[in-house]
Amino acid sequence: MQKWEEQIAACESLEELEQIRIELFGKKGYFAKEFESLKKLPAEQKPQIAKELNLAKNKLFALLQYKKDQLIAKEIEKRLQEEKRDLSLLKISSLKGALHPTLYTMDKIVEYFIALNYAIETGPLVEDDFYNFEALNLPKHHPARDMQDTFYCKDGKLLRTHTSPVQIRTMQRQKPPIRMISPGPVFRRDFDLTHTPMFHQVEGLVVDEKGRVSFANLKFLLEDFLRYMFGDVQVRFRPSFFPFTEPSAEVDISCIFCEGRGCRVCSHTGWLEVLGCGMVDPNVFKAVGYKDVNGYAFGLGVERFAMLIHRVGDLRSLFEGDLRLLEQFK
Repeated sequence: MQKWEEQIAACESLEELEQIRIELFGKKGYFAKEFESLKKLPAEQKPQIAKELNLAKNKLFALLQYKKDQLIAKEIEKRLQEEKRDLSLLKISSLKGALHPTLYTMDKIVEYFIALNYAIETGPLVEDDFYNFEALNLPKHHPARDMQDTFYCKDGKLLRTHTSPVQIRTMQRQKPPIRMISPGPVFRRDFDLTHTPMFHQVEGLVVDEKGRVSFANLKFLLEDFLRYMFGDVQVRFRPSFFPFTEPSAEVDISCIFCEGRGCRVCSHTGWLEVLGCGMVDPNVFKAVGYKDVNGYAFGLGVERFAMLIHRVGDLRSLFEGDLRLLEQFK
């Protein structure tokens, strides 16, 4: 016993200790042989010898475990000393973060309308056909649906193609007057220089008693808003078609890159298309049970505004997380 105790105490590594453990407790080790030899002893001697062997076995096992804990602690301390680093030598980056161009643009848009007492409304990203199309005067098989091809689920649900469903839900929930915007992500099956499968929109809606809201109000609002966003630009309205508004218009601003003289960005027209608008179609009010009201609506793509404000050439680069682009806005 003393011999084994001295060997355990003298161990300098876990490898040496493991070798002693095998010699003591292995299948062919010291205690295995000793217990095997009990078969040759007289019956009256076996209990006493077995008791002494078990006491010795338990004592040596406890010594092994204690020594193992000591060696592990010593190894950890050694590694901590070897891997110790002086943190005062680390250089802390002085770079400051900034909002993503899309979020910055979204915040700027929302701040403008909050100042005019517009409510901020949100809704689900997964919609059904009624809210996304039918209530907005887009019945099944309407050709205008092709422009908003989206992602469908097996249960008939779909990823919303615009934030207009939020307007329908808001009108179902409350009575006029309504003055609201609905910012948020939308989804369409597009992917090119100016389109991505997911992008952000801000749509606005104003509803009041018939005769209290006119296209002139809409025109004044959007002219002021676009000058707030882009500075001293010219604004023009072009007749267009949207199923949920009548009359409808596309809104252009004079090109901020060439100041209206004509360049590659504006296709040498001097104008940039930025949003769509119009007076809400009576069929939309009929779908939500409104009577004797009128109103106007408008919608814009936030990434489109961000591209123009920050002069980004490819819309997809706003979603790639490339620091070479994003660090320019810090």
